[in-house]
Amino acid sequence: MTDRLPTQSGHRGLRLPRAGKILIRTASGGAVPLVVPALILALWWVAADRHWMSEQVLPTPALVWETARELFADHLWENLWISIQRLLLGLAAGVTAGAVLGVLMGASRRAESILYPTFLALVQVPTLAWIPLLIMLLGLGEALKVAVIVKAVITPVAIHTHVGVRDTDAKLLEAARVLRLPPWRRFAVLTLPAALPAFMTGLRLGLAQSWTSLLAVELLASAEGIGFLMVWGRQLFQLDVVFVCIAVIGVVGLAMDWGFHRIDGHVVRWPRPAVGAHHSSSRTADGVSGAGAWPLILPAVLLGLWWAATAGRWVDPNFVPGPREVFTALRDGLADGSLPSSLAISLKRSACGLLIGTSLGFLSGLALGLFRPCERLFGGTLAVLRLVAIFAWLPLLTAWVGLGEESKVAFIAIACFFPMQVTTQRGVAGLSPQLAETARVLRLGWGERLRSFILPGSAPAVFAGFRLALVYAWVGTVGAEYFMASGGGIGSLMIAAQQVFRMDMVLCGMLLIGLVAAAIAWAGTRIESLSTRWRSA
Repeated sequence: MTDRLPTQSGHRGLRLPRAGKILIRTASGGAVPLVVPALILALWWVAADRHWMSEQVLPTPALVWETARELFADHLWENLWISIQRLLLGLAAGVTAGAVLGVLMGASRRAESILYPTFLALVQVPTLAWIPLLIMLLGLGEALKVAVIVKAVITPVAIHTHVGVRDTDAKLLEAARVLRLPPWRRFAVLTLPAALPAFMTGLRLGLAQSWTSLLAVELLASAEGIGFLMVWGRQLFQLDVVFVCIAVIGVVGLAMDWGFHRIDGHVVRWPRPAVGAHHSSSRTADGVSGAGAWPLILPAVLLGLWWAATAGRWVDPNFVPGPREVFTALRDGLADGSLPSSLAISLKRSACGLLIGTSLGFLSGLALGLFRPCERLFGGTLAVLRLVAIFAWLPLLTAWVGLGEESKVAFIAIACFFPMQVTTQRGVAGLSPQLAETARVLRLGWGERLRSFILPGSAPAVFAGFRLALVYAWVGTVGAEYFMASGGGIGSLMIAAQQVFRMDMVLCGMLLIGLVAAAIAWAGTRIESLSTRWRSA
């Protein structure tokens, strides 16, 4: 026998086994979110107490607690403060540069036509793919960490600021012209407030990406910081240290997310219009933006500077090879098959992780969106785990699974899981209650209701999550190959080339990674458009 439970957004009538309802009733409303963490803690304690796994692989809760006390009393705060200082410095530089660039592209048609195509091409290369080149140019010092953070944060801030400034309501601009407001006044009282919601969205994304990127570069090349502390614990097989660092990283992520929401709520008090899709611009109608030779000016200038710097030996050719050397390396790599074979390995690995991560994310998001008890039980735990930067799991994953193919695929799957889970859950939970009412009136069964109402209605959110998962899968692939440089792949090839000072091959790898990222972005957009075009019919 089953019971009918009310669910989010009016999805009543979905059946759960009586045993499931009894389990939910065992805890009071406020204690339900603590059930899963308590079960995980109990399972951890039993597994460690009965030695199901070695203490080096799975330390006991008591040992982790004791280690946390020791680290907090010793050098944890020092390393955490070093990481936060790097984050703040990189954020200050990246947000400033991104805001200025975004305002310039959004306010000036000519600047947009010159800067945006080149900027869009450069940002297709993930932040991780820049690390080998930046290591050669900047070394392993503080400049490397700050540069990685700047690269991570400048992209979302510039793009969203560009959209916010560009898409300022035409009626407001017309009113400003009627009132004959001077340009500086119009910009201060109209353009900036109109663009502020979009800027805050970009800042939120930049904050998350900068924290993740900082941990990645500290794991890869650092002698201090919270990421280095994790690597130190992993190398000594003191996983209690790794557990403590993961908890601290999660708490910092939670604090940043909470703080940003508070700041955002105080700064933006007016209604938030929907930010349009970031296409090249509607300004193409007048032939100024996105047409003619203007988009070619900046690439030509950069290419000329690159050629002049290498030909005149302004820079060491071992660090920055010339365009001819890079073209030769690309041609040779394609001819001997080293680049295509490495890229094929990476794509296969990415596809495997994507399939596993998106499948689990979709199913869990569907369950949490449909069944309120599931959301109350698991939602809070998943939200906390999502705030732990993805690269914080690498030391633990490599200790438990190893450095082989399984570990790489598992890491990629984790990277894909959360965007798919979150968007699917929100899409299903946000369905109109009228759909559930219609299904009840028509007396549709569970399978028909899912096929005819729930899945089609949540399709835009699901495919938006799939687009994000595609991007995360490729970034996760590059990251997995950086930190587990075995078994081939384009990331492993770049790391190996950087170690023998073959910067021409590093640049070839960056080019291929950027091209694949652009193709993935295009494919994700096309898949979403084709899969949801019936909504506009």
